[in-house]
Amino acid sequence: MKICLVGSSGGHLSHLYSLEPLWSKEDRFWVTFDKEDARSILKGERTYHCFFPTNRNVKNLIRNTLLALKVLYHERPDLIISSGAAVAVPFFYIGKLFGSKTVYIEVFDRMDAPTLTGKLVYHVSDLFIVQWEEMKKVYPKAINLGGIF
Repeated sequence: MKICLVGSSGGHLSHLYSLEPLWSKEDRFWVTFDKEDARSILKGERTYHCFFPTNRNVKNLIRNTLLALKVLYHERPDLIISSGAAVAVPFFYIGKLFGSKTVYIEVFDRMDAPTLTGKLVYHVSDLFIVQWEEMKKVYPKAINLGGIF
């Protein structure tokens, strides 16, 4: 199985990296910002750098959509996993066009209100995970796994 792990640097990347038991034995690649923390954590990993800032930045949304087309066409992952943020959006939508399954993990600090990224990828996620039971009111098809990070 080939896995694409996509997320902004910082906490989102740390969350994805903490899932190492799930991805460590799989063919994988990462999509994240070209920042020091990402370079440090992902040293030796196959990584594509996306454009930032992403939140409410139309220019970088377009650039990241073109990047998603290029990367996903070349890599053809079976599964795309993200915990945010905005860079996940084009990868989830383009990934669905290429037949990838998608898993989104809503962040732990959202207990009763959605993130913008969560709202945008909810309907194209094959599995949508929340970490608070209250979030099932926001995302009815979500699965609550409790605190996973």
